[in-house]
Amino acid sequence: MKARREFRNRRDIEVAVLDALVDRHEEGMTVFELRAAVDADIDTLEDALAALKSEELIVVEESQQRVLIHPDERVVPDPGEAVKEDTSLLDRLRKRLGL
Repeated sequence: MKARREFRNRRDIEVAVLDALVDRHEEGMTVFELRAAVDADIDTLEDALAALKSEELIVVEESQQRVLIHPDERVVPDPGEAVKEDTSLLDRLRKRLGL
């Protein structure tokens, strides 16, 4: 599952983090799970998380044993809502030409 379209106009790493979090929005993810899911170094991931937190697009839940990160509810699409893929001009031309 992908984050809602209105939240996809940001850096690639931030979009990747949001998409990973939306996939597991109910149970949340640790920083280590996010790092594996988005395949980014820890410094890049830390910058992305800081930006998303400052814009209140993620929620950090601290428990006694670990810290879980969840997407904000407005980022998660409704179950019946289909998130359209952003297609490039080249992709649209290929489809139109049947390639």
